Order: sequence, then C-alpha cells, then structure tokens
Amino acid sequence: MPNSSLPRTGRIARLRPGGQSVALCLGLGGVCLALTLSAVPLGAQSTPLDVLLSRMFAYVERFQREFGSMVAEERYDQAIRQGATFSRGETRRVLRSDFLLVNVPGQGWLPFRDVFEADGRQLRDRQDRLTTLFLSGTTSGALEQARRIMDEGARYNLGNGTRNINVPTLALMYLGPDTRSGVKFTAVKSDSTADGQIIEFSELRRPTLIGTTGGRDLPSNGRIWVDEMTGTITRTELHASDTGVEAEVSVWVELDTAVHTWVPKRMEDRFKRRGDTAEVRGVATYSRFRRFQVSTSEELAPPEPERKP
Repeated sequence: MPNSSLPRTGRIARLRPGGQSVALCLGLGGVCLALTLSAVPLGAQSTPLDVLLSRMFAYVERFQREFGSMVAEERYDQAIRQGATFSRGETRRVLRSDFLLVNVPGQGWLPFRDVFEADGRQLRDRQDRLTTLFLSGTTSGALEQARRIMDEGARYNLGNGTRNINVPTLALMYLGPDTRSGVKFTAVKSDSTADGQIIEFSELRRPTLIGTTGGRDLPSNGRIWVDEMTGTITRTELHASDTGVEAEVSVWVELDTAVHTWVPKRMEDRFKRRGDTAEVRGVATYSRFRRFQVSTSEELAPPEPERKP
C-alpha cells in the first residue's frame, strides 16, 4: 500500500474502501494555495467582522510561533465502526506519538507526527527524534527524513490506505497569510458562546487546499470559535467532502499554564466513504508540552505532480 508524505508530495490522506482509492491532498509550496478573499457583513455582532478577523489572524501568527517552539505527546484512539448504529462491533487502535510544527520558508508551518507506540507495543526507543532532527536547522536532509518518519507512522492508522490530514492544526492552515485571501468568512448571527464568537468559513477559489490525487477539488468549510477581545481561537471544526469521501476534524484549544500558551488539547476526527456503513473515528489528546528551538534555512522543492489513481 503506498504511503503519503504531507510535506513532500502534498498528499495527506488516502482512503481505499472497497478497493477504490481516494486520496486527500494538501497543496503546499504555493501550488494549491492560490485562493480569494471574501467576507460578509457581521450584522448584529458588536465587533465588526474586519476587526475580529484582524485580531484572529494576528493570534494565529502568534500561536504558530509559540506552538512551533514546542513538541507535544499525542495519545490517539482510533476505531473502525460498522453499521449505522455502530452496534456490530468495532476495531480499535491506540497510538502514542510526538507532534510538532516546523516553519518551512515558502511553505509555512508544517505538522509532523512521529509514532513511538501502537497498542502498547513500543515501536522505537522513546526519544525526541523529530526535535533532535530539527535542532540543527531545517535542512533538506532533515525534512526528507521527517517525511519518512511521517510515512512510517501513517501506516499504523486504522482503515484502508493512509491519511495525514488528522492533525490538530489543519483548520489554521486556512487562516495563514497565503491562504486566507481565498476564504469567505461569516460571523454567525447569534450570541457568543462560552467558547467565543463563532465564525464560519468556506473556500472560494480553485484549486482547493485539499484535493484528490485524481485532480478533483475537495472544498472545505467549517467554524471557528474566537474570543472577541483577543482573537484567541478556542475551538475549530473542519469539513471536507466530495462524492466519494467525507472527512471531519474538530479541535479544542486550552491555555496550558505550565507553558503559558494556548495549545490543542483534544481532537476528534471522522473519515468515511459515501455509501459505506463503516467509518473511522478517532479521539486524540495532547499533553507533556516541551519547548525547543527550530531554525529554518531552506525552502522545499515544489511538490511533484500526482498521478491519477
């Protein structure tokens, strides 16, 4: 089964239910990041939308810098559930990994995951391979090795094929300076919730940030919970789908007092082939945040073109 590599080829998910190959891919290096800005009036909301968005975008840049200097431990519980009511049993797996962001010039903040345990079985010595790899600088060799580590870990995901869009920072990639100009933002016309003011977003320009290896666009939409005064994001939801596959990723963000930074604490995801009663669901939690310092010095080559399945 072919693996995918998010930083190199841009492929971030592959689902092959029933022998049919469906892949979700993330365009990087400016290949699929050409989008268009559109925003609608805020209506009755007290804070004007443009002001709220400005605060949110500034927060995202701060968050990426702060979270990009840390590595977190991820516990990821996955299950394949059968039947509409999920009453016919399920297959489960528990993965433990290191997760971190790395700022790559020309491509933004890229997520990396290094699985070190599957269902209680140790896969390697428990050391910070990724952080050690990047401490001397983000060179082409380090990035290539990190891609191989990502591919290696993706093999342990449940379900047919491999996928890498199951990362807690996915929704934030639509808010970066190179992508948000192609996203439509709408403030929900309702009172703010305990998690903050809700902003809905949807992609407008094509090609989309996520797409299939066959060249089909996979438009995304979702919701973001934002603190009106600070722009702090406390929760995100992202939905991506086409006629063959649907995916959802929801993330809750909390202030970690140990590192004095807002960090993802819980992620829930769902992947399903349309018309199939089975789906893959996951719940990931994040802890043991540690700081380190990464320097970046080289740009990655553009992703190689994908072949149609």
